[in-house]
Amino acid sequence: MSAETWQDVPLAPPDSIFKLTAAYKADTFPQKVNLGVGAYRDDDNKPWVLPVIKKATQILLNDPNIDHEYLPITGLPEFSAGAAKLILGADSPAIAEGRAVSVQTISGTGANHLGALFLSRFYHWDAPKQIYLSNPTWANHHAIFKNVGIQPIDYPYYDPATIGLDFDGFIETLQSAAPGSVFLLHACAHNPTGVDPTRDQWKHIAEVIIAKNHYAFFDCAYQGFASGDLNNDAWAVRYFVEKGVPMLVCQSFAKNAGLYGERIGALHVVPPTKDAADRVKSQLSVLQRSEISNPPAYGARLVSLILNDSALFDDWNRDIKTMAERIISMRNELYRLLTEELKTPGSWVHIINQIGMFSFTGINPSQSQALIDTFHIYLTANGRISMAGLNSHNIRYFAESLDKVVRGQV
Repeated sequence: MSAETWQDVPLAPPDSIFKLTAAYKADTFPQKVNLGVGAYRDDDNKPWVLPVIKKATQILLNDPNIDHEYLPITGLPEFSAGAAKLILGADSPAIAEGRAVSVQTISGTGANHLGALFLSRFYHWDAPKQIYLSNPTWANHHAIFKNVGIQPIDYPYYDPATIGLDFDGFIETLQSAAPGSVFLLHACAHNPTGVDPTRDQWKHIAEVIIAKNHYAFFDCAYQGFASGDLNNDAWAVRYFVEKGVPMLVCQSFAKNAGLYGERIGALHVVPPTKDAADRVKSQLSVLQRSEISNPPAYGARLVSLILNDSALFDDWNRDIKTMAERIISMRNELYRLLTEELKTPGSWVHIINQIGMFSFTGINPSQSQALIDTFHIYLTANGRISMAGLNSHNIRYFAESLDKVVRGQV
């Protein structure tokens, strides 16, 4: 028999976001705009290396004790401990009681995968392995859970009629789901809609989750990006820990530290006892060892320096505020242009009510395609835009183009 030639392997479609970016890069139109990729850009549309990252890099370069040995399987301990305090709170009861299990991961994607793999192996499933994902959610969530044998199910989240949260539909699903179901929750700056629950709504969500004995699978990729305040954006996670909700948290430093390519993140599991925490950590170590052996050091060392040095941490807070405030200013200016100057048909208040890097504009797929084909403005078919792709040089062009598309003038 001849060796396998793989001719029967189906050709997979390209990733939609990376395909969009490739099309943007190949476009020679001078006024082209990329609103697809979820990466921060400064007002000149350039990648921004945070000043605090430059400082931390210099410290590492001049440290004679830095080597390139393996990290422990669960990562750099100083990083993991600092990351846990950042998301759970320095005074978190879970940390104080030794119940927070923290493992360094390959950014937030790796945290999602490791958390999903752990649940697939060890969660007490009373029915088929399923997880409830918000409709819509980050596209990669579906693939991650399917890859470990957990079937995604949608729960209502985005309401097209209000371009806001379908809170009643969300709560109804929480209440009707089988006890012990797993729900993935976006901790802040929901991707892709930019629509977050209020604090009172989070309290109600926690109440139902506790009553139904559900499990909360938090994904936090944008801490600091929602409001410019790290503590404010961690509120939901900390509230759930305080209330004793069974949960884990996936954490990324790609966006809020600008370390996209360094793939630095963490998974935090919060069991009810220290004994359970020790058992969880032992199994997470086994799973991590079989997949990546041990995580990369550079990004972890950078973030660890920032998290554990008060002066650098203050610098980081300023840098995060700079990014968040620029995005908020773009929201305000886009809203002003559409409502005051152009008087674009429809309500656009959702632009300033939504939060974080992304905004659901409310336009349909054909209108999104018209923006790409006619105006060289690249965005996803569902009308989601990255607010970070807007700046003082292109926002008027985008607003005028959007206005023409909404009016059907193309």
